[in-house]
This record gives sequence, C-alpha cells and structure tokens, in this order.
Amino acid sequence: MALDPTALSAQTEPTARPGTPLGRFGVTMPLAAFGLNLALLTPVVVTLALKVEDVSPATKERDLGIILGIGAFLALVSNPLAGRLSDRTASRFGMRRPWLLGGSVLGALGLAVIALADGVLLIGVGWCVTQVAYNGALAALSATLPDQVRSERRGAVSGLVGITTLLSVVAGSLLAAVFGGDVGRFLVPAAIALVLVGVFVVVLRDRMASGTPARLDLRGFLGSFVFDPRRYPDFGWAWLTRFTFVFAAATGLTYLPYFLSDELGIPTDEVPGRVAVATVAAAGATVLASVLGGFLSDRIGRRKPFVVVAALVAMVGLIVVALSGSFTQLVIGEVILGVGTGCFYAVDLALITEVLPSADDVAKDLGVINMANALPQSLAPAIAPVFLAIGGYPLLFIAGAVVGIIGALLVTRIRSVA
Repeated sequence: MALDPTALSAQTEPTARPGTPLGRFGVTMPLAAFGLNLALLTPVVVTLALKVEDVSPATKERDLGIILGIGAFLALVSNPLAGRLSDRTASRFGMRRPWLLGGSVLGALGLAVIALADGVLLIGVGWCVTQVAYNGALAALSATLPDQVRSERRGAVSGLVGITTLLSVVAGSLLAAVFGGDVGRFLVPAAIALVLVGVFVVVLRDRMASGTPARLDLRGFLGSFVFDPRRYPDFGWAWLTRFTFVFAAATGLTYLPYFLSDELGIPTDEVPGRVAVATVAAAGATVLASVLGGFLSDRIGRRKPFVVVAALVAMVGLIVVALSGSFTQLVIGEVILGVGTGCFYAVDLALITEVLPSADDVAKDLGVINMANALPQSLAPAIAPVFLAIGGYPLLFIAGAVVGIIGALLVTRIRSVA
C-alpha cells in the first residue's frame, strides 16, 4: 500500500529543528562528508589493494576480497546500529556530535594499524576497525540532513554531498600518487577527516534528545537492522534501488587497480597515477552533473526521473570501462560513469529522506539505507571470483552493469515521490 505523500512529509519532518544556519550547514556538512569519504574510500579505490599486493602478491585477489568482504559486513551491522544509538543519545553535546567525533578518531586509529601492518591478518583487523568507526560517523552525519533541512531544500545540499563524495575519490587517488609510503597514504586522509569533521561538530547546532530514551532491549537491537516493507513500501524500493546501484559500482571500483595492471598491462608502480588521472578526468563532469541534478530536481520538484536517467548513464559508463582496450577508452568510460554517479547520489539521497518511515528514528532508518551501501561491498568481492574465472574483469563489470540497470527501473515503483 502506497503512503500518502502529505502524511509521509509530516512523519519525516522533525517538530523542532536545531537551527544551524543553512549557509553554514550547506558548506560544513558536505565538507565533513568529504573528509569521512576520503578516509574510507581511498583504501577501497587504491591504497588497500596496493597494500595487500605488497604483503601477499601471489594471493592478492583472494586476500583483498576477504578483507573487503569482512569489513563490509561489519559496516553493514555498525551503520544502522550506530544510527539507532545516535537517535537515542541524550548527551549534553547533542545526538549526533559524539558519534561524529568519536568515529573519526577511532577510524584514524584503524588506518594507522593498516599503515604499519606487515601481514594480511593485521591489515584485516585495521580495516574492520576503520569500517566500524567511519560507518558510525557516517550514520550520524546522514541524519543531520533531515534534522536540519526541510525537504524542499534537501536536493541542493545532497547535490553538494554528491560532489564531495566523488571529489574524495579524486583527492584520495591524488594523495596515493603523491605519497609513496603507507603512512602518508593512509594517515593523511585520516587527518583531513578529523579536521573537517571537527569543524562541522563546532558549527553544528545539534538536535537534542527529548526526554529519557527507553532502554534498548534485544527486540530494539534487532530492529536496528530491519523495517517492514509492507508498511513502508516506498522505503523498501528506495533501499533496493540504492543496493543495486552500489553493487554495480562496487564491481568496477574495487578491482580497478588490478584491471589496469592485469588487463591493460600498466606497470604496478604506475597504477596509482593512472587511477588518479582517470578519477580527475571524471571529476569535472561529475561535479557539474551533481550540482545541476540536485538544483533541477529541487526546481522541478521531481526525483525519480533524475535517478533513473543517472543510473542508466552510469551503467553505460561501466560497460565502456569493461570493454576498454586502452587507457584512453577507460578514461572515457570513467567520465561517463562519473556523470551518472554524481547525479544519482545527489538526487537519490534527497529522495530517500522523503520516504523515511519516522522522524523519531531518522539515523536508524538512514542506517538501514546505508546497509544498501555496505552489503554490496561484501557481496561483490565474494561473487567476483566466479565471474573472473569465467570471463575476467570485463565480464565482472558487465554483470555489475546489468544489476545497475535493474536498479534504475526499480525506482519507478516508488509512489509517494514524483
């Protein structure tokens, strides 16, 4: 049963907003997202693969898949759980700020463990700590958008978040190319995240818990990871849309360094620089698509058409990457993929905030959505060896594109948002 849009809007609007000036929030919140994604995505894009290859070159694909899979599973659990706890945090510093700052500090410690590790096991431990910590911070950060900004203004802010997410990948690639050692490659992004999140924490007029939260029993704990799709069908379709898109993107993102070296024959010491070139080339088009998509979506008052078109464009880009026979062709595919990805994340986040089931559990519900970010990162490495054995990286990327196209069609099932 579709929800009444008016009732849904009332459900998802907090009764009293903390009142952070929109200008300050619109700048510092995306910057905090940039910092957290820089620290979390730089290892996923390039540095973790290089670190694993350095300590176990003979079994790099298997070891990287195991590490990413376990880490993604922990992200899957920690994000909604941290969201639920954030919604129930009654500290004098607010509901979100303790999780933002604490997660950033703990995440930096996890990256330090990876930087100093000399074996696969220790790399895995560090990555698990990193995933748990930064996903806890991201759960709290996502909740500040519906906490602070009314639904009709969220497209513009989420568009900026979409830009900074991509720019974090670009910046991470550049940092990996500039810093030759593990300490710089892992700890510089962590330090940047600490600074930017710290600035946001200072600026944020955080939402305060009303009353004393009820105890979190076993039923409440398990409820952190589930929702009723029969009661909230639009929320369910939004979850599936995000899941399929992230799954598609994860197939290309995770194994891009190995695709460059194994398929295109690029020497290993040149891979960080080539990854940086590809992401920088995509950045300009992605920034434009993200800003334009978020602005037009707010102006026209529609979300679904932008999400559908953006997802389809991104999948065309992934197919071009899969069929690349040269680095130039790969860069063209990455630019197309970046355009679609930038617009998708800009508008999809705004759409999601309009189908949340409750204003009282904003961070928990966004944590459930973020499971759609984490779960594909666990499944993709687990499934990848099958496709790699049959048809190599091209087949893996094309299979991911097919899943992404299915996701683009699923968003049309949402009824309460235009």
